[in-house]
Amino acid sequence: MRQIPRLFVDTPLETGAELELEGGQVHYLATVLRLDRGAELRLLDNRTGEWAAEIADVGRRRVGVRIGAMIRGREETPDLWLLTAPIKAERFEWIVEKATELGVRRIVPVLTERTNHARLKPERLRAHMVEAAEQCGRTALPELAEAVKLPALLAEWDEARQLLFADEEGGAAMDALAPKPPAAILIGPEGGFSSAERAALLALAVTKRLALGPRILRADTAVVAAIAQFQLFGGH
Repeated sequence: MRQIPRLFVDTPLETGAELELEGGQVHYLATVLRLDRGAELRLLDNRTGEWAAEIADVGRRRVGVRIGAMIRGREETPDLWLLTAPIKAERFEWIVEKATELGVRRIVPVLTERTNHARLKPERLRAHMVEAAEQCGRTALPELAEAVKLPALLAEWDEARQLLFADEEGGAAMDALAPKPPAAILIGPEGGFSSAERAALLALAVTKRLALGPRILRADTAVVAAIAQFQLFGGH
């Protein structure tokens, strides 16, 4: 049985509304899936939730859809942020995908002294977020924040939010930290944090050093390990 396609749209949805899909979504529905009039869809607007819909018309460059009933409301995920230093483009896109699938609420690229890949493509990253959310069943997209330098981030830190700092020099396991939202996980660059950065992080009263095991992990592996552990012990 074919799975019903799920698509995020920018238009607020309501029962009985009609809208036109364009661009890549038309290619996906009409050419890749070869759907026609009457086919079922699931549409999401990142505001209200997930809606039943059906294709009303298929053209060469547009697909008209009619909105039915709401199936479920917008999700409430644990208030977890991912703060991570940008790495090579393909691997950072993978990080964004997996963070979306694992349920983070906000993704913040953090520029550190040893960050070597500071050039980001927000629209491309957002496309990866959308695709991941459509695939994994989320009804809300994470917020993708602008890149920020670590000192500026720490200067404005809200101490109501716990900061779990993945420290390659030691720390406690996630279950021992007993994390609770609101929280943030910070993963550094491949070269690690400088001594000055570590000192600034540890100067915050809400910082907790997080150990991810005895092995040295790549940054993208560390992201997945840390988020999965948080969701196990403090989130979903």
